[in-house]
Amino acid sequence: MSGISLIYISFDRFPAPKGAATHIAAFADALGVEFGDVELVTLPGREGFFLPKMRGVRHFELPAQGANIITRAMAFRAELGRWWGKRRANIVHVRSIYEGYPLAKRKADVCDYFVYEVNGLPSIELKYHYPEVDEDDELVHKLRRQEQVCLDAADLVITVSEVNAACLQSRGVSSDKIRVIPNGVDTDLFRWRKPQITDGNPLKVLYTGTMTRWQGVHQAIEALQLYRRDFAAELVLAGPCRPHERKALHRTIDRLDMARYVKLHDPMGQRELVELIHDSDTVLAPLPPNDRNLEQGCCPLKVIEAMAAGTPLIASDMPVVSALARNEAEALLVRPGSAKAIKDGLLRLRESPALGQSLSQRARSRVEKQFTWVHATARLLDSYRGLLD
Repeated sequence: MSGISLIYISFDRFPAPKGAATHIAAFADALGVEFGDVELVTLPGREGFFLPKMRGVRHFELPAQGANIITRAMAFRAELGRWWGKRRANIVHVRSIYEGYPLAKRKADVCDYFVYEVNGLPSIELKYHYPEVDEDDELVHKLRRQEQVCLDAADLVITVSEVNAACLQSRGVSSDKIRVIPNGVDTDLFRWRKPQITDGNPLKVLYTGTMTRWQGVHQAIEALQLYRRDFAAELVLAGPCRPHERKALHRTIDRLDMARYVKLHDPMGQRELVELIHDSDTVLAPLPPNDRNLEQGCCPLKVIEAMAAGTPLIASDMPVVSALARNEAEALLVRPGSAKAIKDGLLRLRESPALGQSLSQRARSRVEKQFTWVHATARLLDSYRGLLD
């Protein structure tokens, strides 16, 4: 579909080890192949991570200096305004209000179609990164207002789960312009491997992803401590971690006397991540029951990646997870927010190696049928074709 000008903008570091960067690369490549000339605008990538192959995509990095996310967003908007100049695009595709709000306000001047990809809403998520925001009603009101401007301006709203879609409909967004596109995984990279048998060795438990309370990483540490009352085990935590979160993690580790059994890894590339998943006996996705996970919604990439790789998964039993994996079919789904429930799941896998083998095979099959990036980008392009038609 040549002759269409498309600008894809994200207030995210790219390339980077986070799931957002994986998502951006898959979508940008698909759009580049379809339209032939996509301008991708992001924050500068993280040191040591190289630009993935994207066909038909020109990548522009804009800096954003500031003491916190708000000041960085304002700096990015200023840089984006300078970069934009007199451009006018057929389609502008944004991933958040941080880049989207100033463009949504003057949509008629900058584009024909405005696509808003809602992976999360700052009015809900920001307090989990910056706890002091929860007390700032004025800031939350401003964030909601900017979200609403973007939602109202959007001709197409893309989101990652039915829970997200229901949240957006409660904000007045018509179901006609919402398209649910779950995350995916590269099944060639995240190749399947038969689960290991521990044979009396310490159980290797893995958590990957952002290390914050809203991801349940503290429950994972507590579950390890409970499991270790009966059997040997160690926990690896791998992913981005802000300084204040790292301090909180170490307080939990020290309080439970788990320092010898918990290892923290810096963020890593996907090839290293696959090897880490394969080297583990179990992967945890212990999402707690909060508004971010239950009301706003999400599509946890860690769940799909573990399913693809074949390492048995223990995850929280909530709609955003059960949409990806059924209990005792593709994963063990346990009571959210409960370290004891996670520990009981670990014990079940220990007592029944055959259960782990069954979960592994069925999980891989489910991913191949529904949750690859091929599936996700096909839905993306179908949504674009519907918009342009």
